[in-house]
Amino acid sequence: MPQDLKELTEEALRLPPEERVVLAESLLLTIDEKHDRLVDEGIMAELERRLQDFREGKVKGIPAEEAFRRIREQLKNRS
Repeated sequence: MPQDLKELTEEALRLPPEERVVLAESLLLTIDEKHDRLVDEGIMAELERRLQDFREGKVKGIPAEEAFRRIREQLKNRS
């Protein structure tokens, strides 16, 4: 049995992708409304930071078709 969060996380990351999705969904369903807002705020803060980086030219965008192609390739290589 894992002894701490780091160990638990490492163990969870060794699960196959499909099982990680089930685990993530199960955990998310246990988050109450108060904490759910904190998650949403954290996601929004990250999205705003990334948008700002893009606008300032710190990162470059790529066409959606290219992004989806890369994702499909990565998923194919995991199988």
